[in-house]
Amino acid sequence: MQIDRISEIIAHFIGHFDSVMDEARLRIGYTGGQVHDNAPAPSEELEALDPKFASDLALKDYVPGVEYQDNGVKHFDVGGRAYFDPLSTQELRDLDEGFGGGFRLPRMGVSEPNIPIEPDERLLVHPGPGSAISHMAQINLLFDDDYLNMTSDYHAKLDTSYVVERLAEFATDAVRFTPFSDLDRTDAYESLQKIAQEVHDYKEDLVSNNTTSIGEDAEVNFVLAGDEIHGTYVNGVITQEAPSLNDFMPDRGLAEPEDDPQKSETPLEQPGPQNTLDITAGANVVANIASFTTTGVITPVMSVMGNYHQIDVITQAYVYSDNDTNAFAQKGCGNGWDGENSSHAPTVAANIATFDRTEFGGTGADSQAAPDQDPTYPSDWRVSVIDGDVCFVQWIEQYNFVTDNDQMVVTTTGYETTVLIGGNAAFNITAYLGLGQQYDLVIVGGNVLDMNIISQLAVLYDNDTITGEAGGTDNVNTQTGNNLLWNEASIHNVGSNDRFEAMPDYMQQAQQNIQHGDPNMPETLGTDPNFVGHEWLNVLYITGNLYDITYIKQVSILGDSDHVTQAASDYLANTQTANITIDTGSNAIINIAEIVDYDSFGGSTYVAGQTYSDAILIQGGLVEDDHTQPQPTNNQLANEVIAFLDNDPAPPNTDDIVFNSADDLGGPHASPADVMQTMIA
Repeated sequence: MQIDRISEIIAHFIGHFDSVMDEARLRIGYTGGQVHDNAPAPSEELEALDPKFASDLALKDYVPGVEYQDNGVKHFDVGGRAYFDPLSTQELRDLDEGFGGGFRLPRMGVSEPNIPIEPDERLLVHPGPGSAISHMAQINLLFDDDYLNMTSDYHAKLDTSYVVERLAEFATDAVRFTPFSDLDRTDAYESLQKIAQEVHDYKEDLVSNNTTSIGEDAEVNFVLAGDEIHGTYVNGVITQEAPSLNDFMPDRGLAEPEDDPQKSETPLEQPGPQNTLDITAGANVVANIASFTTTGVITPVMSVMGNYHQIDVITQAYVYSDNDTNAFAQKGCGNGWDGENSSHAPTVAANIATFDRTEFGGTGADSQAAPDQDPTYPSDWRVSVIDGDVCFVQWIEQYNFVTDNDQMVVTTTGYETTVLIGGNAAFNITAYLGLGQQYDLVIVGGNVLDMNIISQLAVLYDNDTITGEAGGTDNVNTQTGNNLLWNEASIHNVGSNDRFEAMPDYMQQAQQNIQHGDPNMPETLGTDPNFVGHEWLNVLYITGNLYDITYIKQVSILGDSDHVTQAASDYLANTQTANITIDTGSNAIINIAEIVDYDSFGGSTYVAGQTYSDAILIQGGLVEDDHTQPQPTNNQLANEVIAFLDNDPAPPNTDDIVFNSADDLGGPHASPADVMQTMIA
């Protein structure tokens, strides 16, 4: 039979043919030579169950390459390619859901088992918003030290490098009024927490020592510290309203932008030539302007499982020196302090700080139902989770450093002459609006740090010198003062300070449900009066800390030490009726910073830990009495350089000789050594 051939092949293949034969002989020996029939009688127990049992399965011979199918199990054949097992009910169920119109796949006589499936009871968690960190730096650096000679004579240039040294010294002297101006930019929670602790310790030291001033040699010296500060302070004096910058801006003269001409049908008359000389060597404007509005995460209700720390700090300082030497102060220009015609209008310096706090209008309790209706309470929630810390950091530093140390030798020409050798403008302007996502409830698993710091410094060096040579006109009008130093800062917090409450149990239960993945919102959470009128709650859970930091540092430094010499004209007719106007002041150094911080949008802030609040205001002003005079530039080589360049010994009996190969007009009108300079200029 075919089956014997198969057995023989298998036996030879596995190498057990001989052993099988030996086992067969042994079995024959065990049975005493009696061999059972090929078809043994069925068991009596099986016959009792089904006497007529018969199987229609016939065992066929092995034929290689022929596919075998059992006739007892019927499959669903689609195109002769795919087979679907009717016992795989889950696969058929998935296919049913993919069809429309109520179509269901056939089950081929096999009933679908009814297996109950329990729904997923885990909380569905949505992703929350990320952090927003911005570090900005704006820097203006300008050196505009000009030299102007309107005569035919040679005048030695003056060395004004000492002005930079004086400005550095002034800025160093003002450090005591700006203790938080040297902070390093960071967004790490550990570093920010260290800064907050430093501010807290500084405030506690001021309060414990009852400190109201720093030092004794300052024109303005004011310190105020406590848990909170309200009001507007101008140079240490509280006022009802902050002054306006437009009321104090100096007249810039020739540097003032021209207004657009108005339409007129009247013909314009051009006057004849006038023998005037109008010079503006100052009129510089240096300004830093920053405005920040931050919301962080918009929510009326916040639950803080740790501590809540609020910090508001404003430090302001100005330093200036305005000691002028004016040879024309007593000649028709007043004595320097007598009204509008004064040659030296006083320099105005102001530190203006405003602390304000308002309450956001419209809380959750205002949305209650009408008196004749039952109030609505939320019964479900949508939860978003952020793992770790969430930070909103706005850090900006603005710097202006400008020098405009001009040297001029001027004279009349017989015509109308205007000279603008100053009038520089350096601006740093930043406006920031940070908007976050809105939630009904924000749960913070760690601490909350809300810190606003503004540091401002304005420095001016404006020691001017105006001299006149013999034979010059007496009709000279001068202005060497009229400068403005302006520091203005404002911190406006939105959210009442009485919103803090103890942590209720249902807020802690809500946090635990979120941590354990419980989809059920605590029933008592919906009874919070802040949530009346809501059908469901949009909740954000932050597992770490939340910190909202805004830091503004502004530094404006201007050196404007001008030296003007009024020389006699080469022609007497140009001098007799000439009018000269010289303005070496009228500078403006401005720092303006504003922070609008939305701490709360109504409602309550629940805190499980401690609540800390620190507020500091420092205003300082220094007036330096510096009388350093510029000296002619020393162009001679140092002795060491001469010794290095000259190897020959100097012959005896030698004198220094100044050799001038040009005439009187040779210096000012000499052609440049670069012959292409006039071609490419």
